[in-house]
Amino acid sequence: MDLLSHVEAGGLVARGRPVVVLLSGGRDSTCLLDVCVQLGAQASALHVNYGLRAESDSDEDHCRSLCRRLEVELDVEHPGKVEGNTQAWARDVRYAAGARLAGARGADLAAAHTATDQVETVLYRLASSPGRRALLGMTTRSGRLVRPLLGVTREDTAAWCRSRGLSWVDDGSNEDALFARARVREGLVPALRAVDARAEANILRTAALLRDEAEVLDAVVTTALAGRDRISVEHLRELPPALGRLVVRRLAEDALGAPVPRAVARFEDVLALDGALDVGDGARAVVERGVLHFERTP
Repeated sequence: MDLLSHVEAGGLVARGRPVVVLLSGGRDSTCLLDVCVQLGAQASALHVNYGLRAESDSDEDHCRSLCRRLEVELDVEHPGKVEGNTQAWARDVRYAAGARLAGARGADLAAAHTATDQVETVLYRLASSPGRRALLGMTTRSGRLVRPLLGVTREDTAAWCRSRGLSWVDDGSNEDALFARARVREGLVPALRAVDARAEANILRTAALLRDEAEVLDAVVTTALAGRDRISVEHLRELPPALGRLVVRRLAEDALGAPVPRAVARFEDVLALDGALDVGDGARAVVERGVLHFERTP
């Protein structure tokens, strides 16, 4: 694969366009930063030193050295104490810091997720989250957030770095079976590959098809709601159950401005509702005079 041409054709990285790259120092983010520079983007980088591993400071030093070599401005974030789940906290800190920096610079925020990560994400979500959305995977763009490497594999990024003489650091926690994502990467993916060598390609193709179909379903839901933020329970009962569940989820998520995956599991309860019902994920269904709407749980 001509990785540079592939990323350029994707249109997410372009000459003169400002972009902040989330730089861990691993092979994927190292590749992404170099590709952005090669394509003439107005690239800068953000490294978050969580201070959670013995190698944290050496990883930061590596990122500083890489950015000096590529003549790229580097910002380093040193967050405070871990709050709650370590991985979730680290992710929230990383993206919040990236969003602030990208917003201040009028730039996109580039994450180095690859097709390999996409496969692992779909499998992880399939195991841990019910519903069709679990199979959709990550998108190439979500607001400022872009994923220019989503069409290339981890092997492709390693090959790029080797060809360019770029070293990278490895995070041992990525292979630590203590973490669910590592168990997917080290156990589940190889097992599926043993069943069929095309397993990863088939997963990626299925996710892409489902994302296309999701656009159609979203349009059907929009038509059913006709621009309203509520629906009569009688009308909801008349809809095919699959469409009714999607309408309930849309209403809940529009009300909260955030995902409410558990709403669909309460569909039958909502149909029988006369009053208020907490459906989970911070959303409350309210039926007044036969009309359903959602609000944030107090």
